[in-house]
Amino acid sequence: MEFRKNRVRRWMRSGIAAALVGMLLVLSACGQSQESAAQTAEASTPSTGAAAPASEKPAAVERKVTDELGNEVVIPAEPKRVFAPYLEDSLLKLGVTPIAQWANGSQGHAYLQDQLKDVPKLDFSAGQPSPEVVMAQNPDFIILHTATYAANGAYEKYAKIAPTYVFKNASGNVEQSLTVIGELLGKTAEADKALTDFQQKVKVAKEKLDKAVPGKKAAILRFAAKGVSLMGGNYLSGYVLHEYLGVGKSKLVEKENSANISIEVLPEIGADYIFTLNAYGQGDARIKEMTESAVWKGIPAVKEGRVIQVDEAYWLGSGFIAYEKIIDDIVKFMAP
Repeated sequence: MEFRKNRVRRWMRSGIAAALVGMLLVLSACGQSQESAAQTAEASTPSTGAAAPASEKPAAVERKVTDELGNEVVIPAEPKRVFAPYLEDSLLKLGVTPIAQWANGSQGHAYLQDQLKDVPKLDFSAGQPSPEVVMAQNPDFIILHTATYAANGAYEKYAKIAPTYVFKNASGNVEQSLTVIGELLGKTAEADKALTDFQQKVKVAKEKLDKAVPGKKAAILRFAAKGVSLMGGNYLSGYVLHEYLGVGKSKLVEKENSANISIEVLPEIGADYIFTLNAYGQGDARIKEMTESAVWKGIPAVKEGRVIQVDEAYWLGSGFIAYEKIIDDIVKFMAP
């Protein structure tokens, strides 16, 4: 009897143990099944996380900025139709084609016409185009390269057509203005590359000049209908020659941005090399008068054949496309 009781107890204990093991196996299988199902569901569900693919750019949005005259300007999310007279060089460098271009009469920037041949010209020779003329181009963003273009109520009229950003003088520092334009138009990568490439070009050119003509001076004579001037080092080709490339300047413009030049003043130029340019083809009479004079022929640079007439189209241009062409001319002439 006692033996049977012990057998029952052992059977009950083993049965309970078996039941517990079975339950644990069932629970484990259920857990694995649920985890597998969750993983499958997660894999098949589109991701809604904040992280975006590396190639995807953030969506453009409107931005409010303050221009150099203190005007608050709301920049369109993605400006498509940009009007920026006299800044065509910088726009093209960033890969942007303007909807209209600056022109002096019917002549735009000659050195850019291969890229602007289909872009309408707006004549600035008698002043700025009327708001109606600008409005007809349907711009969604306007950039004015100088405060002069915004004077006498012009800014208010342009700002009614489209958001308008004004520089005090974009030509005064092309590197800075290109950077700003790149930021305004969402072209910062393009602006950075243009700056890097230009700085490398300047470095190489300067090294050649320092080796070939150390300590030499050069002058830029601008012949125009109203007279002859010596360009200083504060703007356009003068800035490229004297500031970027470090070529010495005439004492006549050491502290001045430009100087009026007459035949009598010519001997005071003191330049080893002379670049001459005919402003918009209007300086023919002045060139003839000066270069046929005995004074001109007696200048050392003239006697030694160190005078060259350059292309005014880009020597009077403002932007890296023009500046790169100017650098090529200078190096070819002074350090061949």
